[in-house]
This record gives sequence, structure tokens and C-alpha cells, in this order.
Amino acid sequence: MSEKLDLGNWVNETVNHLLENHSAVFDNIGGLVSGFSNGVETLLLLPPAWLLIGLFTALGLWRIGIGFALFTAIAFVLIVLTGFWEQTVVTLGLTFSSTLISLLLGIPLGIWSARRERVAMVIRPILDFMQTMPAFVYLIPAAMLFGLGRVPGIIATVIFAMPPAVRLTSLGIRQVNKELVEAGQSFGCDNWQLLFKVQLPNAMPSIMAGVNQTIMMALSMVIIASMVGAGGLGNDVLASIQRLDIGLGFESGMAVVLLAIILDRITESFGTPLTARRGLLAWFSGKLQNQ
Repeated sequence: MSEKLDLGNWVNETVNHLLENHSAVFDNIGGLVSGFSNGVETLLLLPPAWLLIGLFTALGLWRIGIGFALFTAIAFVLIVLTGFWEQTVVTLGLTFSSTLISLLLGIPLGIWSARRERVAMVIRPILDFMQTMPAFVYLIPAAMLFGLGRVPGIIATVIFAMPPAVRLTSLGIRQVNKELVEAGQSFGCDNWQLLFKVQLPNAMPSIMAGVNQTIMMALSMVIIASMVGAGGLGNDVLASIQRLDIGLGFESGMAVVLLAIILDRITESFGTPLTARRGLLAWFSGKLQNQ
């Protein structure tokens, strides 16, 4: 065959058609996403650094233990001392915004695909496409449809980070013990009661694993989204590459790594029962019980 299948041209024509005929729709979506993201970022930037560090440290102490609480405090203080606190909070806001949108879309889709096999058959290849397409590719249509800035970065991040939430929600519901489902049905539960009182509570470990993976993927994509002006630590990483500045790259990269570890460990802890509270918290609880 001398002629090739020009899929790229079809995609270009589709995007141009959307821009010409539905630009108002994308403007409205962009306005909503921008407003939501600005609200989350403002909320995170509102308290002083020490208060936000204290909240994360307390959360780490409650969920994991004194060792991780100390690590959290030291990690955030190190970020403050290296001058990357504001960029870290912006990155945290972008990650939270993208994750919340991903979960609002992904968990209902996961529930739907778990309860309808035909829906699962349609969604599965779409999720495969979303997860395996190179992350950089999502930035091109997002930037064309929504312009430069945080909005295309968040949209691209949502597309990239949503599949784990859908897959693990669906998997968790499908793996709920059939005897529990039959028991709920025998007690007269309708579909909604069965979902909220039997399936979702028992699928929570799998769902929280999906939340954890969504946050991690969102954080990685938010850094890449600096290429379209999303902001945050990604700007410093990109600047270090452009200038071949090893020091800037190490400092900004270290801030990303520390933030990723903190978010990963905390969200992971919500997927398992809160067992022994180690260290100072365990000692304090024991003293109260002995009184």
C-alpha cells in the first residue's frame, strides 16, 4: 500500500471542529475547573506554613506513628528552608484538585462497571488507552481546547490519573463475598442499600488503594503539566532542565519526592484498619487506660 492511514489528520480535524463549534462549552468547563482549583489553592495557602505542617504531622501521628510524624515535620521544614514551600503548596493544591475530580468521576464509573458487565466491557479498553498513552500527549489537545495555564494541566492530569480509581473500585465491589451480598438481599435490601451498606464498606480497602494510586499518578502528571504553565514545583523542575542547573533540579526534585512519600503513606494508611498507635501516642493511650 502506497497510502498510509492518516489518523493524526483526523484527530486534528476533530479538535479543530470542537474549537470552532463548541468553544463556549470548553470555556465554561475551564471556568469551573479554574474556580475549583483556585479555591483549593487559596484554602491551602491561607494558613501559615507552621499550621499546615502541624496538621500533616498530627495526621501522620494519628494514622501511622511518631516516627512518620517526625519525618513529616522534618521533610516540610526542609522544604521551607530551601525556599520551595509556596511552590509545594501550589503543587499540593493542583494534586488535590485533580484527584478530587478524578474520584468524583472515577468511583461512580467503577461502581457502574462493577454492576453492569456491558459497561465494564466498554470502559476497560478506554481505561487501557488512558493509562498507556504517553502522558505528554494529553497536554497537546488539552492546551488547544483550554489554552495555557492550570486548567489544561488539571484536565490532562484527570485523564491520566482516573483509571486506578475506576479499576480498583470495580474490582473491590466484584470481590465482595457473595454470601454477604446474599445475606443483604435476604434481609430485604434494595440495590442502593446493598451498595452503600454491604458492597462499598467491604470494598473500601480496594477503593482506598485506588485513591492512593490516583494521588500518586496525579502528582507525577502535575509535574509534567508545568510544560503548559500549570505552575508549582514542575516549573522549577522544567527550569532546571532548560538551564542544566543540577542544584535547582535536586532541590525541586527532592521537594516532589518528600511530598510524594508523605501523601503515599498517609493515604495508604486509610486503606487498612487503624491498629496499634506506636510511639508516644501508644504510650499516652496506655496511660489513659490504666487510670
